[in-house]
Amino acid sequence: MVKVLLHCCCAPCSVSCIQPLIQEGFQPVAFWYNPNIHPFKEYEARRNCLIEYSEKIGIEYIISENYGIREFVKNVADNIEGRCVYCYAHRLEETAKYAKENGYEYFTSTLLASIYQNHELMVKLCEEYAKKYGVKFLYRDFRPNFRDGNKKAREDGLYMQKYCGCIFSEEDRYKKQINKDKERFKPL
Repeated sequence: MVKVLLHCCCAPCSVSCIQPLIQEGFQPVAFWYNPNIHPFKEYEARRNCLIEYSEKIGIEYIISENYGIREFVKNVADNIEGRCVYCYAHRLEETAKYAKENGYEYFTSTLLASIYQNHELMVKLCEEYAKKYGVKFLYRDFRPNFRDGNKKAREDGLYMQKYCGCIFSEEDRYKKQINKDKERFKPL
């Protein structure tokens, strides 16, 4: 089996990707690098869930520990609405770089399973980093597996997050409640 470094944003998205890769004859190695996820308790819950899931299904995993709120915010502060570009680029480049430096022939990402992310942009970035680092990008459109993967993750009792991970997406998640509270607690 050929090893493929699989950047993992979380265990539920990993469910959508790991079995299809194994069925194709690849040996996925889960790679955790997500300095975008905040607050720390969210980061910790997702990281630990990925570790538990990897151990449960018997796949190798690598944790590149980097809780990086300051670096993340510094890099997106001037363009919060466009933050996803930096977020994808930073994590995917680190994955390609790690793959090259550690002898992997291929890399890919569970981000390609999400129906909520900019799929085309991520593919473009992965292709660029594949060229830059001289490692192959294993493209697969995992989106058709997304709903079934989430269903299986729930059945398996995996931690299911409620937002993509960054502090600004958490704010977006609560936007309706924030606006309601503004009206409710309006000063007299």
